[in-house]
Formats: sequence, C-alpha cells, structure tokens
Amino acid sequence: MDRGKYLDRELYGYGRSEVYPFHMPGHKRQAVTEYLSNPYLEDITEITDFDNLHHAEGILKEAQGYAGKIFRTYKSYFLINGSTAGILAAVSACTQQGGRILMARNCHKAAYHAVYLRDLKPVYLYPSWNETLGLNGGIDPKDVEDELRIHKDIQAVLVTSPTYDGVVSDIKKISNAAHKYGIPLIVDEAHGAHFPFHDFFPESALYSGGDIVIQSLHKTLPSLTQTALLHLQSELVSRERLETFLGIYQTSSPSYILMGSISACLRYLEEQGEKSFDVYADKVAKLRKGLRKLKNLSLAGSELIGRGEIFDLDLSKLIISEPGNPWGGPFLHKELREKYGLELEMEAPGYVLALTSVMDTEEGFQRLGEALEDIDFSLDGKDAGASLETEKDLLFTKEKKEEHPRQIMTIAQAMENTMEVGDLENSKGKISGEFAYLYPPGIPLLVPGEEITEDFLKKADSWKSLGIYLQGLTDHSQKKIKTVKENK
Repeated sequence: MDRGKYLDRELYGYGRSEVYPFHMPGHKRQAVTEYLSNPYLEDITEITDFDNLHHAEGILKEAQGYAGKIFRTYKSYFLINGSTAGILAAVSACTQQGGRILMARNCHKAAYHAVYLRDLKPVYLYPSWNETLGLNGGIDPKDVEDELRIHKDIQAVLVTSPTYDGVVSDIKKISNAAHKYGIPLIVDEAHGAHFPFHDFFPESALYSGGDIVIQSLHKTLPSLTQTALLHLQSELVSRERLETFLGIYQTSSPSYILMGSISACLRYLEEQGEKSFDVYADKVAKLRKGLRKLKNLSLAGSELIGRGEIFDLDLSKLIISEPGNPWGGPFLHKELREKYGLELEMEAPGYVLALTSVMDTEEGFQRLGEALEDIDFSLDGKDAGASLETEKDLLFTKEKKEEHPRQIMTIAQAMENTMEVGDLENSKGKISGEFAYLYPPGIPLLVPGEEITEDFLKKADSWKSLGIYLQGLTDHSQKKIKTVKENK
C-alpha cells in the first residue's frame, strides 16, 4: 500500500494503537474539550463575530487577554505557526537589518533562520558540555556580560531555557546583564510552558526578567501541535514592531481549530490545573524514586544542578542513559519502541529523552518504569557503569570559541553566494553553504558561512554509522554538501 496516499488512515491507526507516546504533543491523545470533536464542523475562516487574529478586536482579543491572565503576563499573543514564528518575530522586532545579536549557540534552527532573514552578525554564547552524556549545560551569565562589554553594538540577547533536555540557565542574572546595557532579553522557553503551574518545576523566565518569552503550548500542555504563545513583558521592545513582524511570519489564514485548542488549554489550566499538576508532580517524583534502584541504566536528575552552569533542571524530562556506553541511545530507543511499545521523543548517541506531561496516565508511567527495569536487568553482566554519581560522570567542560567552526562570513552572505556541490568527506576547510543539525532537537552543528572542520566530519561519520543522520543537508544520504564556491 502507498502509505503516503493514506496518511489520514495511518494516523487514525497509530492514534488507536497500543504504542504509548512519551513524545510531543503534550495532550498525549487526550481531549480537554468536547467542543472540537469533529474539526470539519468548526473549521472556519474570519467570518462575522469571529474576529481576525491580525487585527483582533473581539473574541480573539479577549482570548489573548485570557492567556495573559492565566500566565500572569503584560501582553500575550497566539502563535499558530508554533514557537518558530515567535522566535522569528521576536528577533526581527529587537534588531535592525544587518545588526548584531548575542545568542546561545544551542538555539533552535529558527533563531538561525531569523539571523539569515535579517542578515545579522551573531556573537555566540557557548554552553558547557558533559562528555559522559553528550549533554549541553547552561549559559554562563558572566559570558553574557563580557560579550556585551566587548560588542557595544549588540541589539538583543537570545537564549534557550529550558533546553530540549530540560536544562535551565540563570535567567535572572542573564537578564540583569542585558538590562545593564539596555538590551532586551529574548528567551526561547518553548519547552517550559508548564513551568508557571507548579513549584515542582523551575521558575519561568516570565518572572525572571525575560522581555520576550516564547512558549510552545503543544510541547508540554494539552494543546494541538503548532500552538504556542509569545509573551511581551517589558517596554524595551516596541509593541508596534513586534506586532508588525507577527503579521509577517504568521499565516494570513490562522486555523480557528488551533486557536480554539489554545482557548481550551487555557480553560483547562484555570479550572483543573492546580489539582492536575499536583497529581502530575507526584507521578513524576514516584517514577524517579522507583528508578533509583537501576544498576545499569541511569536517570539524570538533580545531581546535575549547580554543575556546568545548570541553574535548575526540569525533572519532567527523563534523560535515560547507559553509563559506560557512549552509543547507548539508539539501542535504548529501538528497544523501548519495538519491544515495549513506548515511543520516545528523541535519541541522542549517549541517551534517550522521554517527554512527560500533565496528561500522562498512571498506566503510561508504569509501563515506562517496568520497561526500564526489565532492560536494566537484561544488561546484568555487561561491563556497564553505575548511575551518574562520580565526579568524572558529572564533569562539565566549558566550551571555547576556538573549539567551534570558524565563522568566515555571515549566514546571509554564505546562503546568497554561488554554491558548488562536493563530497562531504572531502569538504574540510571549505565554507559551508548549508545547515547541519540533528533533529530533534534542531540545534545547528554547522552553520552556513562556517569553515567545515575535521572534528565535525568525524562526528557526522560516527553518527551515520549508528543510523543517526544529519538534517539540513540537501543530500539526505549525507554524502554531499553545498559549499560556497571558491574564487579561482
């Protein structure tokens, strides 16, 4: 059967299968409203009494005001093109064409696309790095202040907190550094929309000095995929400019189904959130406590806080590894999916990531716990390490600029240049014309305009040998790459 021809049927079948989703979206296949049961009935356009998102004066203005009430913000905007649209709009509103931005190197690819579209000159903040897990730590606030002192023309600061893995940076100190120079701080908090609703989770950047905070509702809350919010929290950002760019990057035909999903999610948070999050926090804590007895597998937790600039950690995100096996991620991902019917969010070389949400069931947590205990038992006798508890396991190394690809030209200069296609394995020293990243999480390892290094090529080849392919390259087989044509 041509599966592509029957995508709707395939989705129908998967949604009713026994596979349990420890991945996005956060609704985990559970509806929180009875009013969107047949989307064909509610799928409308901008008709009388239903307002216009790009010129909201009625029900959509009220709905966005409701979002501000629930999240306790100054001004909140619906995002129907996901956090991606919010990042594009935020960066564009805070910078001038051709300006300079200070941004974390581990930002999502959307941030790099904004740099390209605005022809910005990026200055990178490098997170610390844990070799045992292959995990990024946090951003050092001192690095933020140092770069702002050196580069007087920086127009905005952009960081990701929490990261895909739940690592939270010290947003308060970072915002203080930015505000000392009158610079707005943009926080990509796409993976932290649940933070405001229980003290089991880290404090949200909304209340720690973020001037623009972007959150994906669909990642960790019960809302449909592609729904997000952008929160404006200060006057350092022009509201007029922000709204102009939101109109540019958002579709002119926003889905009322998606906006209705946001409304239903907000109502759920107001009416059931307190009780539901109490239960959820207890379930996560109970699972983590039960998994402490693992001998061969390890679940990263609060022992990482305070190391590698990790200010806090979102414990709802489960980072599972096999210490001593730097390539255990693909094995665990395949084993959990094929043997136990558990679909996880991501596999990295050294670990897998299971995303939980307030909508996860007791049965789901039980299945995951039992599966991990079973796998742990099957690993007895292997030369595997113990839990993450030694100083070596917990050591984070401060990344240095010189350890990363050298930026020869801006992203826009590279992408607008004449390209040539050559063998990836023979591209050392050439200037990349393409992005290269693992997806998820979509963090570029190589950016257009950067020199291709031997280290990058070795990593790409080792991942490929494990069946983990880079995305962003035009050649999906990872044999060719576009580079900037050399002038001869």
